[in-house]
Amino acid sequence: MTEVKEDIKPLEPEKKEEVVTPDTVGVVGEEGGEDKKKKNKKKKKKKNNNIKKIELFYPDGVYPEGEWMDYHQDFNLERTTDAEKRYLARDMENQSHWNEVRKGAEIHRRVRKNLQNKLKPGMLLTEIADIIENATRKFTGAEDLTKMEDPTSAGIGFPTGLSLNHCAAHYTPNTGDKTVLKYEDVMKVDIGVQVGGNIIDSAWTVSFDPQYDNLLAAVKDATYTGIKEAGIDVRLTDIGEAIQEVMESYEVEIKGETYQVKPCRNLCGHSIAPYTIHAGKSVPIVKNGDQTKMEEGEHFAIETFGTTGRGYVVSGGEVSHYARMPTPGMPQPNLGSSKQLLKVIDDHFGTLPWCRRYLDRLGQDKYLFALNNLVKNGYVQDYPPLNDVIGSYTAQYEHTILLHPHKKEVVSKGDDY
Repeated sequence: MTEVKEDIKPLEPEKKEEVVTPDTVGVVGEEGGEDKKKKNKKKKKKKNNNIKKIELFYPDGVYPEGEWMDYHQDFNLERTTDAEKRYLARDMENQSHWNEVRKGAEIHRRVRKNLQNKLKPGMLLTEIADIIENATRKFTGAEDLTKMEDPTSAGIGFPTGLSLNHCAAHYTPNTGDKTVLKYEDVMKVDIGVQVGGNIIDSAWTVSFDPQYDNLLAAVKDATYTGIKEAGIDVRLTDIGEAIQEVMESYEVEIKGETYQVKPCRNLCGHSIAPYTIHAGKSVPIVKNGDQTKMEEGEHFAIETFGTTGRGYVVSGGEVSHYARMPTPGMPQPNLGSSKQLLKVIDDHFGTLPWCRRYLDRLGQDKYLFALNNLVKNGYVQDYPPLNDVIGSYTAQYEHTILLHPHKKEVVSKGDDY
């Protein structure tokens, strides 16, 4: 889920599915024909049953590490050379936490691979969201929140973002949405997985038309530049400056017109804390003068957005994303329906973001008046879609990283991006 910076500081000076064909299936009466049929049926059954609780794939409970990267800055060299001592002294005590994050990352990789094998033009966005979210629920063992002792212990980290074209973020279909993914669309797929409240936030952009290739390349390059520059004691503005320089070096030709790729300057990466998708620090994608430093042990989402538009997003459109606000000391809502809905939200989502489809799935009905009442009175925050100018195209890439004492771990990295 994306962080929006409302106020921008002025710059300081300078696997495909197996196809069964007639020749692979035995004919009745042929020698061995029935046996071949049975084998092929078993194969197909096995193929279609590969989404299971993730623990079944890792019975020892230890999950794969992400991609390790050295801190390349001069002031961080000592951390690499003195890695073993520092790692043993500090990182070992975080192994349970890191392992939960890696578990979430492995689920994320499997969820997106499952989608990538099926994704094609002509699909409803609701169908795409269901593929993502049902796989996430199955891998995490959170298929029915009403039967879980703690519904917030594992599952979806935030609503699945399926934002098209000029819409950069915070769009997921509400129930009844008939939007279809078209060949000429540019779609941002932003997926969240959480284990023990530890959130993996990672995104990529889907396009079928090659004319958008350079837009996607610019944003991917910018994201990996941000990942490279991130590290302990690094100033956030320096990361933003590096991202901006790379992204603005790209041009893209769409429908015969050439555009410089611009960063969406009021969208940011962010720090992540348990059950908190935006934990306080913002990682800019332009130079903004923020002298705040990254610190050892922190958990960040490095994400960048590039656009052919003006490079600034505004809120607009039907709301789908919501999150519970911290309201210590506030009384319960006066409206009975709002009080009941707030209890459902607290019991099933806690402080994790959610969308209206998730309430529908829990059997909630005719809740919009109560929901709007909770938003109006500050119990719940709504997050409308974020849009650049109509007719523009936006792209996004994002990874979750961990800042270990000796190196950084790009924990969500996969073979796909």
